[in-house]
Amino acid sequence: MIKTPQFSNRRSTDFSKELKSRVNGYFKTNNISKHANKSMILKTIFMLLLFFGPLFLINTGIVKSVWLLFALYIVSGLGMSGIGMGIMHDAIHGSYSRHKRTNKILGYTLNLIGANATVWKIQHNVLHHTFTNVNGSDDDINPPFFLRFSPNTKWHWSHKFQYIYIWFFYCISTILWVTAKDFVRLTRYRNMGFMDNKEFNKKITAIIGWKLLYYSYALILPLIIVPLSWWIIVLAFLSMHIITGFLVSTVFQIAHIIPDTDFPMPDEKNIITGDWYRHQLATTSNFSPRSKVFSWLIGGLNYQVEHHLFPNICHVHYKNISVIVEDTAREFGLPYHTKQSFIMAIVDHIKMLRDLGKKNIVV
Repeated sequence: MIKTPQFSNRRSTDFSKELKSRVNGYFKTNNISKHANKSMILKTIFMLLLFFGPLFLINTGIVKSVWLLFALYIVSGLGMSGIGMGIMHDAIHGSYSRHKRTNKILGYTLNLIGANATVWKIQHNVLHHTFTNVNGSDDDINPPFFLRFSPNTKWHWSHKFQYIYIWFFYCISTILWVTAKDFVRLTRYRNMGFMDNKEFNKKITAIIGWKLLYYSYALILPLIIVPLSWWIIVLAFLSMHIITGFLVSTVFQIAHIIPDTDFPMPDEKNIITGDWYRHQLATTSNFSPRSKVFSWLIGGLNYQVEHHLFPNICHVHYKNISVIVEDTAREFGLPYHTKQSFIMAIVDHIKMLRDLGKKNIVV
């Protein structure tokens, strides 16, 4: 089993105690739950219909227009993004409901869109949220050799152009995810000691079953039913993933891969300096905090700082507690990174990718 890093300060600090006290006080004073509210339930219904509705119409056989086929798949891609960012993300974190069974069931919505909840939980909940921006431990900054997301990653000449070609890989990220990524990562997590061979074989079988289900209604049935050329249907299917891949990859990456954030590394004893709460503030950034509609559509992930500090709180509450988090961070002299717009965050992300493309750059 690979030994994971540890933080030098494992105890609660004055900052973390005060922050948790204030945030808990907000929910207690206002007599509201930390979990989903009516707005979240309505969003869940909306996103599920947005994904499954167009696919249902496609599979009825009434779609005979190429443009209508593409339009329906693209709308379904928006629903897929909404499920990924606004339903399964909270559910797998356990923040959607206080009932574990409800969270587990809603977490399976990730399986329904072709990915896998077990793999995501290890990659995202365990590795990314614990060791944010730590090269070798955060699996979100562990891309193929031709991409460089950390100054602590070995440089390759192709990185000079990654700020140009990365958008192509963002667009195809989910199609790679629903085909090969889950199998590759599950194998790595077995080798890291997260499961034994028996559990691994069980999980692999389950992944294959879920993916067959997904491809059956998302691609195979349309190929059989829709009276259009097979290659048109395949391209329309890919357009769904291009929309999803671009949105999901961009939203997650611009919160961490920008010049403002830190990329700390453990020392020779595998110790990361400081405590977990300060680490999250140093490695994470918000963006577009004033856009209510945008925030609703992307599952509150423009408030990444609040999400990383309180992943057990449903995202519908992030905007309100963000004031508490920012004030407390400033009071203790800690960073609170935020970009005023989505475009500004993307521009900074591009700048960071260009900097990382320079050999031996120190960021």
